[in-house]
Amino acid sequence: MSTIKRLNILIDESGDFGFVKGSSDLYAVSFTLHESSNSIENELKYLNRKLDELNYDGMIHLAYLVAKRGDYSHFDLERRKSIFWAIFYFSNRVKAKIRTVIIDKKYINKKMQLNMALAREIGQFINDNKAYFDTFDKIVIYYDNGQETLATILDTLFATNPKVERKIEFDHIKKRLFQVSDMLTVIDKLDYKRKNNIAFTKAEKYFFNGKDFRHIINLLKNKRI
Repeated sequence: MSTIKRLNILIDESGDFGFVKGSSDLYAVSFTLHESSNSIENELKYLNRKLDELNYDGMIHLAYLVAKRGDYSHFDLERRKSIFWAIFYFSNRVKAKIRTVIIDKKYINKKMQLNMALAREIGQFINDNKAYFDTFDKIVIYYDNGQETLATILDTLFATNPKVERKIEFDHIKKRLFQVSDMLTVIDKLDYKRKNNIAFTKAEKYFFNGKDFRHIINLLKNKRI
């Protein structure tokens, strides 16, 4: 009996659909694609060992880690950066593909335009990789409905594919690949800022120096799809 060939796509977003003062300037959606046949057991052991050494076993939320908020409000810079490098090198070690869609809200001014731009960019990503997706018997999308509008876009774009199943409820801590997508939303927004001469916040500049950031971007290049 042949084994079912399965692709897992773990999705996270950063930003909001607002256009008022205080709303995000950029909206990012990151995809981590992992073929179930590629075991990540050793990589997970590596990550969990690193986190045990740092006495941390919770969800890794990079935006909060950078801003020293939430669970990390009492962590010093060295510990926060060590947690980042643990998830980053985990992402670099696992056999997975990545993609981020970024919409600069400076060029649009309505939620409907943002919806259309996201649908167009994500649809293009799906179309560009149709031949790859077609090689799988089953595609499981992990997105927790963090933002209902994005959930609707994803459901609409994938609705015609009978192979696709979407999981809304899953353990975010156990699904460390989901946290790779979380990490990518931050990293790729910062890279967009860097390329478009948009100023980093004080917290972002404090957390990432230029040399480290270039190293991060270079190591991620071979995982892009």
